[in-house]
Amino acid sequence: MTAFFSLSRSLSARLCAAFLGLAAVALPHGGALAQTAYPAKPIRLIVPFPPGGGTDMIARAVAQKMADQNKWSVIVDNRPGAGGNLGVDAVAKADPDGYTLVMGQTSNLAINPTLYKKLPYDPLKDLAPVALVSSSPIVMAVPVNSRFKTFADVVAASKGKPEALTLGYSGNGTVAHLAGELAENAAGIQLRHIPYKGAAQAMTDLMGGQIDLYMSSVPTLLGHVRNGKLKVIAITSAQRSAQLPDVPTLAESGFKGFEAVTWFGVLAPANTPAAIVAQLNKAINQALKQPDVADKLRSEGGDILGGTSEQFAALLRTEVPRWAKIVKDSGASLD
Repeated sequence: MTAFFSLSRSLSARLCAAFLGLAAVALPHGGALAQTAYPAKPIRLIVPFPPGGGTDMIARAVAQKMADQNKWSVIVDNRPGAGGNLGVDAVAKADPDGYTLVMGQTSNLAINPTLYKKLPYDPLKDLAPVALVSSSPIVMAVPVNSRFKTFADVVAASKGKPEALTLGYSGNGTVAHLAGELAENAAGIQLRHIPYKGAAQAMTDLMGGQIDLYMSSVPTLLGHVRNGKLKVIAITSAQRSAQLPDVPTLAESGFKGFEAVTWFGVLAPANTPAAIVAQLNKAINQALKQPDVADKLRSEGGDILGGTSEQFAALLRTEVPRWAKIVKDSGASLD
């Protein structure tokens, strides 16, 4: 395990266990690099979500640094739709030549295979992991004037009162939605769920008091927290966030072992030559080590990951079945 990882302890432990258990299984080497040096044309990095979101910000920061450091042309291509499935599927079906990549994340790689009855791709068979990039915890936020100061306050107000409080999040089956389900189950409470199509309307309703609680990634909420409009009362990572050091984790709040984070990583089509995967992996790791990129990702509440393609592959092999169980237990399903 490289020292470059800064994963939370439990996620790191799962990744290490998966990697060590399968370390003897080598990834396919694929064909040799073509006589023309790679890359000989622009590399397209597909973001399966609209511009301006957390995934887009991460992709653009890494793509720009990869281009600058290696004198490459790396183009970010936003392909939103179907919970991120359209963009990922485009890469799964692309030529395995290293010129079409995707910035995947927990939702479209580990959750959607169970959430969607007919997913057009298999993340374990149709994609070649290149490198993990970063991870971000989920937070529970309330209006700054809310009566709830801690998650314990939420539990106390909800005990014996099913759906007395409302919980918003962006999209059914997202990490935020499922993290909320896990928190409810752990606390033995039942909240009334309000799914939103995006964060903008949810923020308006939360700050206006139309909903009591909101679950989201750190980058989505951090600006509103810093300008004094929202406060965060709990975080789902195993350790506290450097950006929100005063916010206790749910594990600290009495729910030992609780963890639900979103991780992000770059993937190529399956059967991309190993030499190209290795070259891309090196470029991504170099980009993540640069202070401006690291500071950018951390300023938005992310933790830097990096590491080998084998470590990313090992994480996928553990996260897909882990989230499958969570999705099934929640009852969430999308056609």
